[in-house]
Amino acid sequence: MNPHPPIEAQDRPARLTVGVVGAGRVGPALAASLQLAGHRPVAVSGVSDSSVRRAAEMLPDVPLVTPAEVLARADLVLLTVPDDALADLVSGLAETGAVRPGQLLVHTSGRFGTAVLDPATRAGALPLALHPAMTFTGTSVDVQRLAGCSFGVTAPEELRMAAEALVIEMGGEPEWIAESARPLYHAALAIGANHLVTLVAQSLELLREAGVQAPDRMLGPLLGAALDNALRSGDAALTGPVARGDAGTVAAHVAELRRHSPQSVAGYLAMARTTADRALAHGLLKPELAEDLLDVLADAGDGPTARTAPAPGSPGDGSAAHAEPAPGSPGDATAPHPAPGPDTAEDGPDTAEDGPDTAPDASPDDVPDDNPDRGPEGGTR
Repeated sequence: MNPHPPIEAQDRPARLTVGVVGAGRVGPALAASLQLAGHRPVAVSGVSDSSVRRAAEMLPDVPLVTPAEVLARADLVLLTVPDDALADLVSGLAETGAVRPGQLLVHTSGRFGTAVLDPATRAGALPLALHPAMTFTGTSVDVQRLAGCSFGVTAPEELRMAAEALVIEMGGEPEWIAESARPLYHAALAIGANHLVTLVAQSLELLREAGVQAPDRMLGPLLGAALDNALRSGDAALTGPVARGDAGTVAAHVAELRRHSPQSVAGYLAMARTTADRALAHGLLKPELAEDLLDVLADAGDGPTARTAPAPGSPGDGSAAHAEPAPGSPGDATAPHPAPGPDTAEDGPDTAEDGPDTAPDASPDDVPDDNPDRGPEGGTR
């Protein structure tokens, strides 16, 4: 069932000429999607060699011009530049008279609503904030990925139907975001997508260090199942040594990370503490086990040499007090409740966020592109 009512003819955007300011990974993909819906790309601006090449590949025969010329030619202009460059770009275009009354001006920043477009709105532009919650590669596959992709939509009430219609025409699903909620919305996407890439990359590196020949093949099914479980069940999907309160195992993890990958320790501890807090709050982590676990996490954060564990089982082994007894023995903390599956099977994306090709204070005729040559972000601009 379609969750959105049919767009009536009076609410559907007319066939529009489309321009792109910032030919990074996002702008050309959105313009290509709009082209499939019957709109006509007529102009694009780009700075770097990669942006020029990308525009030529995804929008062939569309001329490369200055940002001011893009606005002169297009009814609908996509401003797909980095967040930090957007406000100066809009102000510069408005001050130079490039904005035309009645022109649809669309930015794809997750952080901002329509207030950042105020200088152009005062010049008569129609402001829309359409943020695709998707990671972009800068290739034609991005157009296919827009099918079913959620867009964070912010617009004046009188433009709401037009904004949602544009998203639907690109194959997306509009999700209304209040102006005041945009930074929180964007932070949520960054935590879920951007930080996931970092966590997966670290895990791949550590598995290679441990001698795993195909870490991607090992992680793929595990992470896929963990993501599916998390989306279905939220915190109830938490498993692993932190959620179980296995302080000795966590201490061993920290010791090994200090030895093999010191740069990973801070991230491990931060996520472990957050996981412990959430597991406690949802009744997954038993309070009597949490105390020892939190002690380990607190001591482990004292510095690079804090609580470096000796060989497991030795007299000075800091984890000995928390070592697991034989299953079923009187001291076995897991005896009253069956242990979950193997640890290795339990522990476990501008979207459009991309840096500028040039300095963010470039003039309107030399603005940076939204997301030059960066890997998938999850996107989130």
